Amino acid sequence: NKSSQRVAVIVDGAPRHNWAISSGLAGGPPSGTYRPERLERKWYSRKYDWSPMPHAIFFHHGYAIHGTNSISRLGRRASHGCVRLHPQHAAILFDLVQSRPRSGTRIVISDFGVMARR
Repeated sequence: NKSSQRVAVIVDGAPRHNWAISSGLAGGPPSGTYRPERLERKWYSRKYDWSPMPHAIFFHHGYAIHGTNSISRLGRRASHGCVRLHPQHAAILFDLVQSRPRSGTRIVISDFGVMARR
């Protein structure tokens, strides 16, 4: 949810987590429903000066949900466009997504409602 800068993780129809995020300063990522395309436990952004993107879940044209070292900025827009999470939360989400079929995982990006849903 880009408006509230929160991610709601729902597993098998039941709410499991609700965490602060930082989404893009320019409004990204684009709203829509996606599936995970690629998971990378350790990744560095070539586009943004090799910035670390731990526990990255890529979902649309290079956009990802990933951990951040900028914990103090969680809860407000701060990124180039990805969805940033506390590193511990990113690890939990990464393991959850990795443990289940990707075809059953939906990532919903919006300005209202829930963002990540299983």
